[in-house]
Amino acid sequence: MKRDVYLILREFIQNELRICEDLLLSGDYAALFKALDKLRAEARKSGLWNFTLPAEYEGHGLSYAEFAPLSEILGWSPLGHYVCNVQAPDIGNMELLLHHGTDEQQHRWLAPLASGEIRSCFAMTEPENAGSNPTLMGTKAELKNGKWIINGRKWFTTGADGAGVVIVMAVTDPDAPKHCRASMFIVSADNPGFRIIRNIPVMGDAGSGWLSHGEVEFVNCTVDESAIIGKPGDGFVLAQERLGPGRIHHGMRWIGIAERALSMTCKRALIRKISPNTVLADNDAFQSKVAESRADIEAVRALMLSTASFLDSGSMKSGRSRISLIKFLASDMLMKVLDFAIQTHGALGVTDDTILSFFYRHERGARIYDGPDEVHMMVVAREELKKYRS
Repeated sequence: MKRDVYLILREFIQNELRICEDLLLSGDYAALFKALDKLRAEARKSGLWNFTLPAEYEGHGLSYAEFAPLSEILGWSPLGHYVCNVQAPDIGNMELLLHHGTDEQQHRWLAPLASGEIRSCFAMTEPENAGSNPTLMGTKAELKNGKWIINGRKWFTTGADGAGVVIVMAVTDPDAPKHCRASMFIVSADNPGFRIIRNIPVMGDAGSGWLSHGEVEFVNCTVDESAIIGKPGDGFVLAQERLGPGRIHHGMRWIGIAERALSMTCKRALIRKISPNTVLADNDAFQSKVAESRADIEAVRALMLSTASFLDSGSMKSGRSRISLIKFLASDMLMKVLDFAIQTHGALGVTDDTILSFFYRHERGARIYDGPDEVHMMVVAREELKKYRS
């Protein structure tokens, strides 16, 4: 992709989304989605669309390493990825259907997702089971008379509100080895056996549309045998393949957020007086924190780009430890930089007069979703210790 596209995208995100962010912070979702529809049409017309999909789906076919800097630019605004149709969970679902969907599944679901006609959601996490272990799952799917019948409850199904299609993970063979018990299914959101129970309030904000996390249930939800993705028992492997790139996407988005937060921090410190003749930026302790933030961002970015290049040239399985490493490092960096930005803004930082409190509310989950940081630390530690075990 030409370098000027990065500059065009940066200008588009930083200039065009300002008004939309005001609508977001005010909670006027109707006006927000109307404004975003216009911007999405503009982005699509300008070719700022579906960066990771091939040309047949209006995309650019970018590798992980090529998309990573764009994802960082998009992360500058909480609306950036959505405007360019590369938001989670849709980007992961589209890539899943692209690589593992049948021709029929791609025609029925991937094509309208790629064109932006519909949105999707991904239902894996359950209220009663630890999301850090996807082999623990209560939702079941039974094959009867050529139909799959799905029963179970999921939550933190991001974007379920208004989605046109659901990809759900359910146990199909409880007696199989633990990594072969579950499968993935495509369920139309208008299926009478699928219901959204609520949008879950996250730190007081339940959101709306793709900015929400739904609690959903499947009650005798019946789909055709052809609704399965891949083969029965492939669910865990497909989930890992889907979530691996997602951690790269998330990580680069977090860098974009951190860059904006640090920029706001520095600008605030240059005008915030701490005495009649001194501003906060003159304080030695403050300057040390700025340096730490810059170092943390640069270190995570370098590791992120290195891991993205590694995945482009190797298998997802061999990159598991590296993906875990960047996941917990990036989420920790994000929360430190955000906390520093809020602290610098003082009382203003915890209000919705700036974007910082929105980021803090919605990104605190970075240390939990896609696997808690502690689980990823265990993965890295075990791989490291293997080198020294006799």
